[in-house]
Amino acid sequence: MKRGLITWDISEIQPAAFEQRLQNIRRVMSENQVPCIVVYSDVWRSNSARFLSNYMPYFNRALLIIPSDQHVTLLCGLSPRAYGWIRSVSPIEDVRPAGNYAQTLMQMATERRWTRIGILDFPQFPYDLNQSIQSLPIEIVKVGGLPPFSDDTELSMRRKAASMARSLLAAEIPLGVGCSGEELIGRLERRSRRAGAGDLITLVTNGRSTPGAATGHRLDENFSVSIALEYRGHWVRVSRAHGVDFSSQLLLENQANSIVENLSGSYPYECVQRSELREDSIFAVHIERQIGAKRLFYGDSFLLGPSGPELL
Repeated sequence: MKRGLITWDISEIQPAAFEQRLQNIRRVMSENQVPCIVVYSDVWRSNSARFLSNYMPYFNRALLIIPSDQHVTLLCGLSPRAYGWIRSVSPIEDVRPAGNYAQTLMQMATERRWTRIGILDFPQFPYDLNQSIQSLPIEIVKVGGLPPFSDDTELSMRRKAASMARSLLAAEIPLGVGCSGEELIGRLERRSRRAGAGDLITLVTNGRSTPGAATGHRLDENFSVSIALEYRGHWVRVSRAHGVDFSSQLLLENQANSIVENLSGSYPYECVQRSELREDSIFAVHIERQIGAKRLFYGDSFLLGPSGPELL
């Protein structure tokens, strides 16, 4: 279940931003000759639906139905008592219950005389939902991933999240020596919530392993912390080490030996090859450096611009 407050601040993301994004995906519909595109969402795989509608669930599944010539519809597994909240945090007006997603989707297709539908990232759907939709008497057009999510509004939100993550680590890491990993995580959680973060995943290491869950050990002089921070649905990854001064340029110079994560994919972040990223992709790079007997880690989030990676 997702933690943190889900809201929509119109001063940060104006309705016109969603209108433009829907226009862009409708061009994808035209290219694929489909009357609609179906987008899957759940608590962990909410990036695509969030970008297109600001819909982010605390739990349960949903299908966002984007027609070429009508308003979007959300087929939702949540109770109808949540529909008012959904409308308050997104531009979605048409919310419908869907205990059986495939059946409800077929009913919509029949009502609107759709004989074929486009589905975004269909091979990545949960197996049961994939199979039930494939069994429908309608043509399924598999639509590849959307263009990278990097319009000006998206970049502004990601940069705000990245700045927040760096500030959190800069403030708390110098105070971490001698503390337990749990104490440091608790302080990061408190500071991140007060700063407005919706969710935070924190991994630590004393230099003997890769960052992981805290184990109760006291942190030595050289330790590393990696956080995945979410600000209103916009995830970033930042890693820092105590006692060693790395740089973002070092990350880019060592990409051959680094871990690269795609932050603008369907999932909040997932490992990819650097060659898989397209221009305007938002991604994170993490490297490991051996300092004496210690393994130290450093990472940050970037945009792949026309002239190469740019720090968010």
